[in-house]
Amino acid sequence: MKRQRRRALLYVGAFFTVLVVYTVVYSWAMRTFEGVDRSFLEAFGIVIETFTTTGYGTDSIYWDSVEMQVLVIIMQMTGVVLIFMALPLFVAPWIQEAIRASPPTSMDELDDHIVICGYSPRAETLIDELRSWSRDYVVVVTDREEALDLYEQNVSVVHGDPESAEVLEKVHAGRADTVIADATDEQNASIALAVREVSEDVQIISLVEDADLTNYLNYAGADQVFSPRRLLGHSLAEKVTASVTTDLGETVTIGEDFEIVELSIQDGGEVANTKLAESGIRERTGASIIGLWRRGEFQSSPSPDTVLDESTILLVAGREAQLERLKEMTFSDEHAPIHRSVIVAGYGEVGSTVEEEMQSTAMGTVVVDIEDKPGVDVVGDVTDEAALRDAGVEHANALILALGDDTTTIFATLVAREVAPGVEIVARANETDNIGKLYSAGADYVLALETVSGRMLASTILEDEEVISPDKQVEIVRTTAPRLAGQNLKDAEIRSRTGCTVIAVERNGEVITDLGPEFTIRIDDQLIIAGTDEDTNEFAELAQ
Repeated sequence: MKRQRRRALLYVGAFFTVLVVYTVVYSWAMRTFEGVDRSFLEAFGIVIETFTTTGYGTDSIYWDSVEMQVLVIIMQMTGVVLIFMALPLFVAPWIQEAIRASPPTSMDELDDHIVICGYSPRAETLIDELRSWSRDYVVVVTDREEALDLYEQNVSVVHGDPESAEVLEKVHAGRADTVIADATDEQNASIALAVREVSEDVQIISLVEDADLTNYLNYAGADQVFSPRRLLGHSLAEKVTASVTTDLGETVTIGEDFEIVELSIQDGGEVANTKLAESGIRERTGASIIGLWRRGEFQSSPSPDTVLDESTILLVAGREAQLERLKEMTFSDEHAPIHRSVIVAGYGEVGSTVEEEMQSTAMGTVVVDIEDKPGVDVVGDVTDEAALRDAGVEHANALILALGDDTTTIFATLVAREVAPGVEIVARANETDNIGKLYSAGADYVLALETVSGRMLASTILEDEEVISPDKQVEIVRTTAPRLAGQNLKDAEIRSRTGCTVIAVERNGEVITDLGPEFTIRIDDQLIIAGTDEDTNEFAELAQ
């Protein structure tokens, strides 16, 4: 809109300038070539008649000279050009705006719905989850153009100020299941106060950029305050710690002594560069491969001919001893030198959390940031080779890119991979659309902030779905499957129909992990499944 307004102002200014110039030239030409005096106002009228093609008055009888006729022709051509320029600038946008529907400013009667105040990429992840579970929701945004765009994308949206109690009443926030404040920290506090004017009972969940402000949001009325950046920072640090030691790192516990973990194949490891069928993982460890990641693509049924190289991340399940044995098979001593060091690029909320987590390890940490502030060891741009070399990237075990801009992260990955081909690059992405680009650029592990945020919200809101691992590349969910009751796993064809893998089943308080094709699903069973966000959403649509 700002660009269009600026272009329109430039057009109007140029148009009136041309009118004035032609008025002066016409008055001079009539006096010089035809010997007829015309005042500025009379000449201006003739120029207007020319540009608007409304016809000429008595002046046309005086245009006997070639010079005057050429001037009139040029004026006519200029008028036509200016008219055609006006079509895309004024007429087309006006017609488009006239035929576009206006975004709604209120909603019909709703109960037990979700009100999302503000719209962000993490809201997209949450909305996908809500749709798959057939939950009603409404998004409230302040900007009219944004509301109109969302409305045309079939998003349930209302145009209004979410900080206004009047607007919240129009979306029936008082009868909602949950209100989510997803704007700036200051706006979220105002939203929470406005919600409390409408209802004292409705659940308010707020996201926070600065975790230090959590208490203030609680004071404003928020029941739960999430800091996805802190969780993301913790996860990135844990991934690096696990990659340079033989420890399993942080696992997802399903039942008694049954866990799920992500394991990277390291160059030089026992199973590196072998085919999956020839690796002997199942026979030698007893662990089960749920699926694997290769350059950002998840394969729930990997081919036996898949080569396990350094771009492979296994998602495996088993007992602790089994997983520890598999960890030894994937680990390379080359990744565990005596002097371990990690470079943290970016010292915002995510980067500072990573640095805090690394302090509890034996690894040295070097912090790089473009700003000189407390805690920063090297001041410089990580897209610059010199800054990375100053930080010691050529001798580091890992580089954690905790930057706030995906474009910068992608370029920094390219530079780092060129400078230090052997360093492990663990990257933060803000948007899931950029995960594939980061893997293509050379990242070894990528986790998206919007994915973590959306999963955290969905796990809190949805009663029938518990997201066990919001901070993993693959979503691990505990959920019911009433529509599959009475079917065995073979007939249900869950993997082929949804891409999800059933890892275990919780029945009467007992976790069953030995699941054969003839295992029959019961109405009260809690299925523990793993898959991408899209796959688990498809499972919800199939099973509920």
